[in-house]
Amino acid sequence: MMDAAKSSDVPIEIGRELYAMVRSLKAYLQAERCSDENRGCCMAEVTKQKAPVPGDAKTQAAAAATTEGRGASLEDIKRDLKGCRRCALAEGRNTIVFGEGNAAAALLFVGEGPGEEEDKQARPFVGAAGQLLDRIIVAMGMKRADTYIANVVKCRPPKNRAPRPEEVAACAPFLARQIEAIRPKVICALGASAAQHLLKTDVPVSALRGHFHDYNGIPVMVTYHPAYLLRNPAAKKQVWEDVQKIMPLL
Repeated sequence: MMDAAKSSDVPIEIGRELYAMVRSLKAYLQAERCSDENRGCCMAEVTKQKAPVPGDAKTQAAAAATTEGRGASLEDIKRDLKGCRRCALAEGRNTIVFGEGNAAAALLFVGEGPGEEEDKQARPFVGAAGQLLDRIIVAMGMKRADTYIANVVKCRPPKNRAPRPEEVAACAPFLARQIEAIRPKVICALGASAAQHLLKTDVPVSALRGHFHDYNGIPVMVTYHPAYLLRNPAAKKQVWEDVQKIMPLL
């Protein structure tokens, strides 16, 4: 048998539901009676009646859920990376080179790691290779600021050597979060470290370039790193062929 407390609650709940239905019906009929001239005012009044109270617990919970659904921003990720000492590269760096550009960029460039100038300025691709990348971007009909530029590792490897597997593994979660935050239409992987990390392969760039691959549903075009082009100018033609295939997707 239902206890006394529960049985007394039933008519109260039914009454509340009926009352809410009557109010909604009354508001609807009121809006229908409005003329064309004052319909906006009436509908504003209806909306006002239905609006949740600021600070209401349900409203706050809904707002929190919406914020959580959006995921971390680039600033959140950068804050999490501050002072990072997850691998040995922290010992020799001057700065952490997080990345820069348009947080909603359609095109994301991913390189290997910071060089000497990048380590000084805390900016990616600002040395000679970066200047060449800037010219490539302009040739594509864009500006550097339209894109986002990041690296597989955020600290300079000694003497600009390729990052080691344990160093890449330590930084990998941050690059993955950057990609998730930006959600670019296309990723351009510059060089072997970027391409092999993103695609989980040890196939050389020469065999990967020229056609699209997939990273979590995002097309990836692999091409030579600008630093390689400085040593091998003849490869510029191939890089231009690669980036031309990116342009229609943007």
